[in-house]
Order: sequence, then C-alpha cells, then structure tokens
Amino acid sequence: MGRKPLRSTDDAQPGGTPSPEATEVPEKRPGSGRMGRRTFVVGAAGILGAGVLKGLADPAHAQEAQVIVPDDPTKVQGPTASLVGGRSPFEQPERFLHPQLTSSRTPLQELHGTITPSDLHFERHHGGVAHIDPDKYSLLVHGLVERPMVFTLRDLKRFPSQSTVYFMECSGNFPRNASEDTLPQQICGLTSQSEWTGIPLSTLFREVGVLPEATWFLAEGQDAAVMTRSIPVEKAWDDAMIAYGQNGEALRPENGYPARLFLPGWEGNASVKWLRRIELSDGPFQTREETSRYTDPLKDGKVRQFSFVMDARSIITSPCYPDRVEPGWLELRGIAWSGRGRIRSAEISFDEGATWHAADLQEPVLPKAHVRFRYMWKWDGREATVLSRTTDETGYVQPTQQELIEARGVGTRYHLNPITGWRIRTDGSVVYRTEEWA
Repeated sequence: MGRKPLRSTDDAQPGGTPSPEATEVPEKRPGSGRMGRRTFVVGAAGILGAGVLKGLADPAHAQEAQVIVPDDPTKVQGPTASLVGGRSPFEQPERFLHPQLTSSRTPLQELHGTITPSDLHFERHHGGVAHIDPDKYSLLVHGLVERPMVFTLRDLKRFPSQSTVYFMECSGNFPRNASEDTLPQQICGLTSQSEWTGIPLSTLFREVGVLPEATWFLAEGQDAAVMTRSIPVEKAWDDAMIAYGQNGEALRPENGYPARLFLPGWEGNASVKWLRRIELSDGPFQTREETSRYTDPLKDGKVRQFSFVMDARSIITSPCYPDRVEPGWLELRGIAWSGRGRIRSAEISFDEGATWHAADLQEPVLPKAHVRFRYMWKWDGREATVLSRTTDETGYVQPTQQELIEARGVGTRYHLNPITGWRIRTDGSVVYRTEEWA
C-alpha cells in the first residue's frame, strides 16, 4: 500500500513509552477501502512531533504519516488546528483505478449519505487531467449568436450563481460478465453526486443573444483530447450550467477546474470538462466522440445515437462483497437515481424478482439525484439472493439484464442499467450475483 504503519500505545509503559509488543490495527484492502487485519510493530512515542502532525494535516503526505493511537485519549494532548483537515487513518477509502488509468470509480460501499466527497468523485479522462491557470482561462461563445463573446473565469463568477445537488454518471457504468468477488464500486462506481455551483448556461446564451435558428451547440474542452460533444440547445434553456464549484470549493482538476459544462441527468461525457469553447449551430457536429464512441449498436444493425439521458438505476451497497453477515435482522442499504427526475420507489426481492417489497426512501428525494433506500430484513441463515430495482416519476422501471439484451442485443456498451444483487451464503459471506451477458 505504500503507507507507514499506524502505531499504538495500547500497551504503553510508564512514562508514555510504548511496549515492544505488537498491536493489531486495521489495514485497508487494496482497491476496496475495506479493512482487513495486519500486525504492526509498535513504535516509539517520540515520533509525535511537528513533522508527523504536518503529515496528518497535509493530504499530499497523509499516507506517509505515522500516527500514534493512545490507549486513553484523555491523557494525551491532541494535535493542534491545521490548515487542511484530513480523514482518520482508520478511514481511508480509495477509488478503484482502471488498469490504463483512464478512469477511477467511487467507492460506493464506503460512503454515507448521498454527497460524494470531491476527492472520491469518479473520473473519466480521454487525454489525461488538464492543468489550467485560472488567470489565463477563457470561454469563447460564438456561432449563431448576435454578439460573440469571450468570458474569463472572473467574468463567469460575476453572474448570479446557483448551487444545486445532482448526480453524474458515465454511460459506460457497468461491467459485463463480472465475477463473484466484485465490489459495488466496480459494478457502478462511475456515478457520484455533488453540490454543483456555477451559473445557468441560459444566462450566457441570453448575454450573447442566441439566434432562433440555433438548435445545437458544440462544447469543446481544453484537455489533450480536445473533447467535443454536440448538445441540443433545449438542454441549455432547461437546466444546463457552467460549474466552477463543487461541494463548497473550487472544482478539482480531475473534475474540470477551473470551469466545466454540467448537464444534469445526462451521460457524463457530454458534461465537457475544462470547457473552453461553445459554438451554436443549426445541427449536430458529428464529432469523433459521438460517432466512433458513445453510440449504442442495436441487434437489428442500427445504432442509437445521442442517447443522453441516464435511465433509472439502483444498487444495494450494504451488505455486499466482501462482507460477512450473521443470522438476524439486517438493514439492507443502497442508492437509486434517475436522469429523468425523482425516484418514486425502490424495491427489494428475495426470490429472483418474482415478488418485490417496498423499501423506505430517505428524504429529501431530489430530481436527478441519488437517494438512499433502506429495508429491514431478518435473515434466517439459509442461502439467499437479494436484488433491488427502482422506478422513477415517469413510470420507468429498472429492467432486468435479459430485458436489456432482448431490446438491444449483446453488442451495446452504453446505458446498461440492469437489476443487480448479492448472494448470501450459509456461512454469511456475501458475493456478487453474476449473470452471463449473452
């Protein structure tokens, strides 16, 4: 893992010096965020110095910090205030990295509530992370407009702002033919939720005077791939925004700093990061990213293009692999979301979908946002399967995998949102309920 060991003074000798005996402390399972067990050698109490405290306060050095865990915290003076806070060394969730480092997945099984910490928001890059000087940033809006204009970051921040909570999801957020030892973040960790701050795109469109014949606009990024997508103008007049803030702070570089396009409820790749240009036109631009990619081949030989909206979906995040449960009452927990609006219901099945039981939704249930659901269940110790599905306010019901295959064939890669679940074995171990994609 590359971390120095956590240290403990559970067996401290007189004078505060730890004994030489080994103490068990949790260590995180690589890629999962879950704790295993490992024995570390207890270190000297003298390591509690300014360098250690700085390591704790500085996220860039947090993994290198050595931490003393006192037997009685009331007898030890704690660290002083720091410039930047950090997580407990016992809580170190991590994103799951793509082998080619083009994406990272949010550890859904490690999160509480509905807001994803900014440093755990999923990533998807086509040309790596662009690093941009905010003082040199500019956004050009031109094409079918009355007044082509260039906006600096300072200009954007002078407009009236708004802060809204929305999820974001990559259209490729599902692994086909996954194995039993699969985590929730590997199943659909390419979704996250934040409070986004910025200005409505409609504000800029009014500023430049978009012409009536303009029906599409091109969004172009400033990354090495020069990511470009065609977007219907109607989305701009609806709820599209130029975001420069995320969860109370500036955007993180991997999420588009200093400014990005954000399209609530639509596939993440269309929310172009590091936005540098918007061009208005009377038709789509047919760019590389919307022709060779992000299209859905159907079983009849046709291709579904511009399938922007993310359909309703749910996943149980607890219990899940690699949990181990005991007979008795369990609270099944998960999240549900839909790009079409609010979630109307979440349901649980214990008989492979033959019957469904209503779960409780946690308020507030916001449009185009993750919502938590819960269901109390008494496990009798026999092998069981638990599935979840959701229905949104439009009446759309999350489909089974077989229904998706029958509708589109086996060649599609995007917008896969099948019902998923977990198998609980008689020994209490929890594994992913696998299905062959064929």
